Amino acid sequence: MSRARFIHVETWVFDLDNTLYPPAARLFDQIEARMNAYVMQTLGVVEDEAARLRRHYWETHGTTLAGLMREHAIDPVAYLADVHEIDLAGITPSEALRDAIARLPGRKIVYTNGSREHARRVTAAIGLDGAFDRLYGVEDAGYLPKPEPAAFDAIFALDGLDTTRAAMFEDDQRNLRVPHGLGMRTVLVGPAVDPEPAYAHVHHRTDDLADFLGRLA
Repeated sequence: MSRARFIHVETWVFDLDNTLYPPAARLFDQIEARMNAYVMQTLGVVEDEAARLRRHYWETHGTTLAGLMREHAIDPVAYLADVHEIDLAGITPSEALRDAIARLPGRKIVYTNGSREHARRVTAAIGLDGAFDRLYGVEDAGYLPKPEPAAFDAIFALDGLDTTRAAMFEDDQRNLRVPHGLGMRTVLVGPAVDPEPAYAHVHHRTDDLADFLGRLA
């Protein structure tokens, strides 16, 4: 990874879950369990079917919420409040990550498929309160989820960033296709898989975000 490849970046865009904190924190396990419970209660299905539908909607529509809205017209506000009511005690604040983000030149924003309130709670729990210029949730995109192009268009227009002078960090490679097409530098965050797949829309990969950013700052 060459620092020179990021010298043009003025806006740093970070996904939230499993990106700004490691999957080992197991927060998304809690969210998925609450998603299953919500689907069970709302659709009147058993747990195995709820889990199947959750995965199906994620694969087909980008998020479970998008599938539930399109196929069952559920209320996104109630859903987001319910599934994000999780215990954040498993998160360990990272001083190294906070320092690395603080040293980056330009603006830093969070863009998550979760709610803006979820982003606020989680960034505070990991010691990153005040580290970002803006926090954007799925509601800011009219509840359209990444990886839909219209979702990115809505958030980037709202923020006013220049995509040719921006970088995006994500744990889901699907969500880097559109940013790559818009001229952004793309970084996949998470452990390598074996064998490592090659994605033309992923410029870099790291399993240690604090170290990666520290080498750029």
